[in-house]
Amino acid sequence: MVIGVLALQGDVREHLHALNAAGASAIPVRRPAELAAVEGLVVPGGESTTMSRLAGVFGLLEPVRARIAGGLPVYGSCAGMIMLARTVLDGRDDQQSFGGIDMVVRRNAFGRQVDSFETDLAFTGVDGDPMHAVFIRAPWVEQVGPGVEVLARVDGGVADGRVVAVRQGNLLATSFHPELTGDLRVHELFVRMVREAAAGPTKDVQEKEEAVR
Repeated sequence: MVIGVLALQGDVREHLHALNAAGASAIPVRRPAELAAVEGLVVPGGESTTMSRLAGVFGLLEPVRARIAGGLPVYGSCAGMIMLARTVLDGRDDQQSFGGIDMVVRRNAFGRQVDSFETDLAFTGVDGDPMHAVFIRAPWVEQVGPGVEVLARVDGGVADGRVVAVRQGNLLATSFHPELTGDLRVHELFVRMVREAAAGPTKDVQEKEEAVR
């Protein structure tokens, strides 16, 4: 199973390491031909406006959008969450996203670099203790559509209740950086999502689809 990490800008190496440790074969993706070879994709943290511009320069905007529309599992962390949002607040006028998740995201919602912080979060879909989360110039989710599952919210402080992790079908996004903590549970969740997508729908799902038809 091959999972790509969009390698235009940001913390690419950390995601490659975490994916390999979580049981995947991880490769950097910079070209459409490399994108075509993967079964899942991670869009890393970094600077979303730079990532948007470089995705256009490298001819990846439309291919990534097409793969998302075709069901490719994609995980975005921090800037990657912004890139997966259908609506971005406080972005540049020329900023483009891949879209896919029916959510409104506010860019740099938690403040500037000096406002970066760490906290523990309850995270739906993973076992064990609360997840230690690192926020660096992070976005948050202001609104989600009916098909989006909220996985984590900030507990306490001025951002109490803010949504910081979501899932919609094969798409996963977090405001924070699990690749920086050594906790592999988010990457393990994503690897499971990729495996399930590659295996196709279960018998129960197929029977339900046939009944609808």
